Order: sequence, then C-alpha cells, then structure tokens
Amino acid sequence: MTENPLLVVAPIADVNMPVEVELDRKIMNVAELLAMENGTVIKMSRSAGENIDIRVGGALVGFGEIVILEENMGVRITDFHEET
Repeated sequence: MTENPLLVVAPIADVNMPVEVELDRKIMNVAELLAMENGTVIKMSRSAGENIDIRVGGALVGFGEIVILEENMGVRITDFHEET
C-alpha cells in the first residue's frame, strides 16, 4: 500500500521553498550588455507559446505556459516531474 504523500511531508509542510519560472537563458558579451538601454529587446531562443521551466530550490520540477490573469501573469503547469 502506498502512503499518502501529503502525510509524508506533513512535518515540513510549512517550510518555504523558492519557486522560479525561467523563460530562457542567454549568454551575452560585455559589449552587448553595455550597449543596452531602456527599450532594448533581448532576443531569446524560445518561441512564443513554448513551455517555460519551473524550478523549486534550483531543481527543474516541470514545465508550464504563461497565462494572463486579469492584470497579472501566471504559469499553468503543463508537465510536472513526479519521481518514480
């Protein structure tokens, strides 16, 4: 019989964990960085609508898509890594 995962983590359920949503990463040289100004657009390699990374404590735990919630942005989880 498999134990309920919520009961297993109950002792640490109130521990805060950093959640990061990463659109993409890019390496730029110093000249490119110094040339930036207000309004500069940094072209990334991912396409609009492509899944973004979701990290907890620095570890990749899943993927999601950006959604608009009234005046705010959110992330809808599209694939969540479950340990097997």
